[in-house]
Amino acid sequence: MLQTTIETIVFKDDVLQMIDQRKIPLSFEHFECRDYRQVEYAIKEMVVRGAPAIGDAAGYGVYLAALEFESQDLESFKKNLLEACDFLEASRPTAVNLKWALVRMRKIIEAGGRNTEIVRRIKEEADSILKEDIETSLMISKNGAEVVPQGATILTHCNTGALAVSGYGTALGVIRQAHYDGKDIFVYADETRPRLQGGRLTAWELMQEKIPAKLIADSVAAILIRDGEIDLIIVGADRIAANGDTANKIGTFMLSALAKVYEVPFYIAAPISTIDVETETGEDIEIEERCAEEVTHIEGVCFAPEGIEVYNPAFDVTPWQNITGIITEKGILRPPYLEAIERVVKE
Repeated sequence: MLQTTIETIVFKDDVLQMIDQRKIPLSFEHFECRDYRQVEYAIKEMVVRGAPAIGDAAGYGVYLAALEFESQDLESFKKNLLEACDFLEASRPTAVNLKWALVRMRKIIEAGGRNTEIVRRIKEEADSILKEDIETSLMISKNGAEVVPQGATILTHCNTGALAVSGYGTALGVIRQAHYDGKDIFVYADETRPRLQGGRLTAWELMQEKIPAKLIADSVAAILIRDGEIDLIIVGADRIAANGDTANKIGTFMLSALAKVYEVPFYIAAPISTIDVETETGEDIEIEERCAEEVTHIEGVCFAPEGIEVYNPAFDVTPWQNITGIITEKGILRPPYLEAIERVVKE
């Protein structure tokens, strides 16, 4: 039976409390947000990360803004709330769940009503987003476990577990379900440079669940794939275009290309909310570029020569042709993705 004791996000007594993912595995600490500006900081600085969890946090960020502005006249209240939505949305541009959650909030704000009524409906919507995330990740986990053969060795990249959502996980949720189903799996987890989400977070979650695993440097994956040591690859997604092109953590495209050459099944695990039908192809996805220090420093210690220029994209795009299937809460989508995505989004 699939279980989780990790509560990535908890909202209680008008305080948004989240696990500070910058600190794991050296310490387990919580970060508290009492206004929407602190939520924006938490998203931007990756206190909270993973596309679904970012959307969850943003919903409560709008609620905190609503509480702050509730006593204003209606026009000022709505204006400031919409500006708070814009402020939150600008924190990270690639993960579409952020935009998706804020679209739901803007609809409530623009629908109007008394201030107190808008505040109440925003809180209900934030709670719904969180609840849906938990239920969705469970369904993704169950659906995805079907593609995992008995005794499979799985490669995964970045962190897609309970820390990346507010429930069981996406790609790592599939892995956990296969483990609980008694499939006798083994997992290789990429370290995922430059922020080491695989080394710090995925490895930690795998050990918490007692799933047999090894941590590898990103550059080791190629020889494991070449030598037939990997049965399938499962990763998450931050945005899926209408044609199936998928943005995920930097390094994902490289794995997909190797998987295609050596005929290793390559799966994306993500909720329907990660699909952005307004984005036609991966070429239209904005790729976040982060600061140089993420590449030149580890835990504040510089190991690169001073003044070296750095290129640090946080994501890359995997073309749909490299993807065996997209595991969602509504089932597994198969190519051609344009038709499959159009069908499932309309359901």
